[in-house]
Amino acid sequence: MQDGRAPDGLAGVSDETAPPARRAFWVDPEVDPRNGDDPVGEVATLRHYLDHYRMTFEMKCEGLTPEQLAARSVPPSTMSLLGLVRHLAKIEHHWFRRTLGGRSDLAVLYESTAEPDLDFDGAAGTTDCVAEAWESWNREVAHAREVQARYAALSEPFVPGAPYGARGVVVHMIEEYARHVGHADLLRECIDGRTGQ
Repeated sequence: MQDGRAPDGLAGVSDETAPPARRAFWVDPEVDPRNGDDPVGEVATLRHYLDHYRMTFEMKCEGLTPEQLAARSVPPSTMSLLGLVRHLAKIEHHWFRRTLGGRSDLAVLYESTAEPDLDFDGAAGTTDCVAEAWESWNREVAHAREVQARYAALSEPFVPGAPYGARGVVVHMIEEYARHVGHADLLRECIDGRTGQ
C-alpha cells in the first residue's frame, strides 16, 4: 500500500483492513463515473438505468487481454466477455437501428442462417476481433442514444398505427443488460477474481 491507497484503489483501506465486500470494489464510490444526479421523470430515469448498465458492462471488461476477453465459461457454453460485447452490439443494432429506426432491411449483426450464434461462436481472442467488437458496440450505443433522444414520451408508437411503444424497447434493453452484466461478473471473476459493481 502506497500513500494510504490499497491496490484496488480504495483510499485508506488495505487488503487486510477492508471488509470483504469493500475489497471487491473496482472503483472508489467517490469517483465512480456512474454516480451523479438522480434523474427526474420516466424518460430520464430509464435512460439513466440503461446507461448505468452499459457503463458497468464496459467496466467489467477493462484491462483484459484479447485471450482473456475470449475465455469461455463452462462447456458446452460458448459465452465469453468478448462474445457478450458482440452480442450486445447486435442487440443495440436490432432494437434501436432496425426496430425503432425502421431499418428492418439491414442485416442482423453477427448472425447468418448458417451461423445464428456468430456473436459468441466468432469471438476469437485476437486484437483485430476485439477492436472490431468494441468499435461495433460503441457505434451502436452512440446510435441508440441518438434514437432514444428522439422520444419525448416513451408511449409513442415506433410503427405508425401500431400499439407498440418505445418504452417496451427501452425496458427490454435494461433487462438485456442486467442479465448479461450478471454473466459478465461471473466471467470476470473466473478470469482474475475481480467481482463487484
